[in-house]
Amino acid sequence: MSLWTSLEPASTTVDPGDTTTVRLRIRNTGDVVDEYRFVPVGDVAPYLTIEPSCIRLFPGTTGTLHLTFSPPRTPDAIAGPHPYGVQVVPTEQSGATTVVEGNVSFTPFTEVRTELVPPTVKGWFRGRPKLAIDNLGNTRLTASLAGSDNGDSLSYELFPASVQIEPGRAAFVDARLKPRRIIWFGPKQERPYALGLQRSGTARLDTEGTYVQRGLLPLWLATVLSGVLALAIALTVLWFAYQPSVRTLAQEQPQSVAAHAIPTTEPSKPPALPTAEAPAAAPSAPVPESPAEEKDGGKPGGGEEKEEPAETVENTAAVAVTKLNERTPGRHICYRAYVRGTGWQDPVCDGLTSGTEGQDRPVESINIAVSGTNGMAANGYIENTDWEPKWKGAENLKDVYIGTPDQEAFMRGLAISVGEGSVCVTARVHTQEWQQKACSDPGGYKFGGTLIKDLSLEAFKLIV
Repeated sequence: MSLWTSLEPASTTVDPGDTTTVRLRIRNTGDVVDEYRFVPVGDVAPYLTIEPSCIRLFPGTTGTLHLTFSPPRTPDAIAGPHPYGVQVVPTEQSGATTVVEGNVSFTPFTEVRTELVPPTVKGWFRGRPKLAIDNLGNTRLTASLAGSDNGDSLSYELFPASVQIEPGRAAFVDARLKPRRIIWFGPKQERPYALGLQRSGTARLDTEGTYVQRGLLPLWLATVLSGVLALAIALTVLWFAYQPSVRTLAQEQPQSVAAHAIPTTEPSKPPALPTAEAPAAAPSAPVPESPAEEKDGGKPGGGEEKEEPAETVENTAAVAVTKLNERTPGRHICYRAYVRGTGWQDPVCDGLTSGTEGQDRPVESINIAVSGTNGMAANGYIENTDWEPKWKGAENLKDVYIGTPDQEAFMRGLAISVGEGSVCVTARVHTQEWQQKACSDPGGYKFGGTLIKDLSLEAFKLIV
C-alpha cells in the first residue's frame, strides 16, 4: 500500500443539533503523483461532511482533511456510539482503496410532547379523554402517569398506568374521569385537572384539561317541583283545617194524623252480573283488485318489457380484496384514498402506496377492507375536529370508510386494528419523508400520520 493515514482523534462525542470536527491526515508513500477521493460510509454517513472531498499529493507529501459531524436533534440520531468510516479511493492505483475507521458517540437528549384529545370533556358521571404522548428524543422514554386536580373532586383511572416509548414513536393512554360528588340540580361546573407524566429524576410534565360536569336535573325543573310540592302541602292543610258553616232554610213539617202503612214485601234481589261475551271477529281486510290486464298475454301496458341497464359496481376496497382472496386465499388488506382535487383513487393491496407524494394534495377520506383477519376497525384523525366520534368496523370482505370526502377537511392520520394478528402502517406526511413502518401488537391498534396541526396525510401503506 502506498498510503499512510492518521485519524485524530479516533473517537469523539457530539451533541445532536451541534457539530464537532475530526482531523484526518494522509501521506502519499508511493513514487507517483496521485489524487485521492474521500467517501463517508456507515450509518452516520448522512451526518458527515468531508472537506476537501478530494486531494492531490506528490510522493512523500502529507495532506489534511476535516471531518465534520452534524447530527440533527431528532429521534433519528439515536444516542450511543456509532462506528463510521472514510473510504480513500486513489485515482492512479484504484486497487489500493482503503477505509479509515473511527467512532462517534451521540449524546442522549429527551424531548416529550403530550396532548389531551379532546382537551375538554363533558358528562354527568364520567369523562373519557385520551392522552397522546410523542417521544421526540433519541432515547427510550419510560414514565408513569397519574391525574390530579386542586379540589380532589375527581378520581382517575389510566390505561396503561406506565409507558415505554421508543424514539420517534407515540403512545395513547385512555383516561377515565369520575366525579366524587353527583350534581343533582343546578348549572354545570367546570373542574380543571391535569394528567402528569413522571420520569425518573425529572420534574413531572402536566397536561391540563377541563372536565365539565353537568347537573343531573336542570335548575328550572327543581324550581317547578318545589312549587308543586308546596302547593300540594298547602291544599292538604286547607282540606283538613277548613270547616264550612252550613245553614238550612228548611222548616219542620207538621205530623200527619194518619200513619202510613209499613210495607211488608222485601225488595227484589239485584240482577246477575252480565257474562263477558266473546268479541266479534274482526272483519277481514278487503282484497285489492288487481289492475285490469291487457288482452295481449295479461301484461300491463300492452308493449314489450324494456330491459333496465345494469348498474355499474364501484371499484371499492371490498371488491378488490374479494377478487384477491379468490385468487390467493389468506390474509389480505386493500385500500384506496380520496385525494383532494382528484377524488377516489383505484384500490391497492398489501403494502402498495395509496395517495400522492410531494403534490400538496392531502388525503380527505380512506376506504379499507380485509380478508382472513376476522374483521377490522379504523378511526380517522381529522383537521379541526380531531378524532372521529366512533370507530368504524366491519367483518371480512366489507368496506370501512373514515374521513370526510368533499368537505375541505383533510386527514392528519389514521388508527387501525384487526380482529386477529397484527397490522402494519407506513405513512407520509406533507413536507416530510416516509415514516418508519409501525406494527401493532395482536389485538391492539397502530397509528400512522401526525398529531401536529396544519400537517396533512399525503400517502400511506398497509400490511396485515
